[in-house]
Amino acid sequence: MTQTIATQRSSEQAADKNAIRPFHVNVPEAELADLRQRLAQTRLPDKETVTDYSQGVPLKTVQQVLSHWQRDYDWRKVEARINAVPNFITEIDGLDIHFIHARSKHENALPIIVTHGWPGSIVEQLKIIEPLTNPTAHGGTASDAFHVVIPSMPGYGFSGKPTTTGWGPERIARAWTTLMRRLGYKHFVAQGGDWGSVVTDLLGVQAPPELLGIHINMPGAIPEEINQAAFAGAPAPSGLSAEERSSYEQPFGWQRARKQ
Repeated sequence: MTQTIATQRSSEQAADKNAIRPFHVNVPEAELADLRQRLAQTRLPDKETVTDYSQGVPLKTVQQVLSHWQRDYDWRKVEARINAVPNFITEIDGLDIHFIHARSKHENALPIIVTHGWPGSIVEQLKIIEPLTNPTAHGGTASDAFHVVIPSMPGYGFSGKPTTTGWGPERIARAWTTLMRRLGYKHFVAQGGDWGSVVTDLLGVQAPPELLGIHINMPGAIPEEINQAAFAGAPAPSGLSAEERSSYEQPFGWQRARKQ
């Protein structure tokens, strides 16, 4: 009897951890006031002595950015936008994962999980929810509809912050598969940009049976010798044409300059 009760309790605890809990954003006003106060106490650098960006971002631009965040940015408006869509939290692999789950009214809609980048957040994806879930209101057809899942990566936004190492893109990709299965989806597609592109790429590498396809905007298409030259300090590959060398210099010149 004791063993049966212990097993039952263990099962109940596991079920609780797997539960999908509604989530509502409500940042205390005291925290916003504290942020504005800290912004007001910002110590800015002296004005640059040049008229270009060779000494960094001009002081005037920094002042404009500071003023925007201190006086003009309306967090409550953004908070309302987030709360206008269904938000949830569930525990995966010991960590709370926050996500938006907006189902389309079209029952045959295709499930999609969209991963933000760094230093981005789910706020960037809010604008795509309505066109994807309700395409008939935007010039599309019911066959264009998606059930949209937008998670916050671990350590970002409203997801939990890992207390140990190991939450790399491979582990996040596996967590996304767990999330989609937990939501009951038998098949889905995935999209990601920037850091989310890496997570989505690894979803494709892991190839869970439910995954139908991926779309990324930062494909890892750099030949290994170029990658080594750009990021490991190796010399540029020999035999490059003028056009190839120009292409080589444009995306990676900043990286080599930083190493000097």
